[in-house]
Amino acid sequence: MADLAEAMRHRLPGTVALGQAGIGENFQGFDGEVLPKATPLRLAEFRAGRQAARRAMAALGVTAAAIPMAADRAPLWPAGLVGSISHCDGLCLALVARAAQVRGLGLDVEALRDLPAEIWSTVLRPEELQALPLEHPGKAALRYFVAKEAVYKAQYPISECLFDFQTIGIKFEPGGFVAVFMQDILGFPRGTTMRGSLVEAAGFLAAMLILT
Repeated sequence: MADLAEAMRHRLPGTVALGQAGIGENFQGFDGEVLPKATPLRLAEFRAGRQAARRAMAALGVTAAAIPMAADRAPLWPAGLVGSISHCDGLCLALVARAAQVRGLGLDVEALRDLPAEIWSTVLRPEELQALPLEHPGKAALRYFVAKEAVYKAQYPISECLFDFQTIGIKFEPGGFVAVFMQDILGFPRGTTMRGSLVEAAGFLAAMLILT
């Protein structure tokens, strides 16, 4: 986890902080952070994700505070902050920035394994399916998945719109990706583009996107 976090920090501007936490760590919970009917594992992930976010807040010089869950299950960030949380295979990471400097943040982290072939056509647009390489297509498909997840997380607090994977087109470039909105979404007209980073380390693949 430390190797991945360090590699990610090298790709972040000074306005964005990264925090990390492990499931099972002993840390203080905050009032208001509840997850009804959660399994013990899901609750542990939830708490670790909040701890990772508070460590990112501390790196920004922000006092620790509760990060409750909204009715739509998205994090309710303290006033003046934006952020994104991701957890996978016991790994919890969070990005946090001041809202005066960053409009939105998107983070997705996945174990570096093949994306199941049965969902390729759901995640990838037809032209993206055709672009999959013959060698390791499942891992290439995973790159599309994490990139689109990061885009969705970054835009959602702004648009509050739900949409499927086909709404976003992805093209890769060295060290990252370019995302294009293929249809109008509130606040993001068709043709809107944004750039994100991809980081691979310690058996994980992370996508990060910063909206300024």
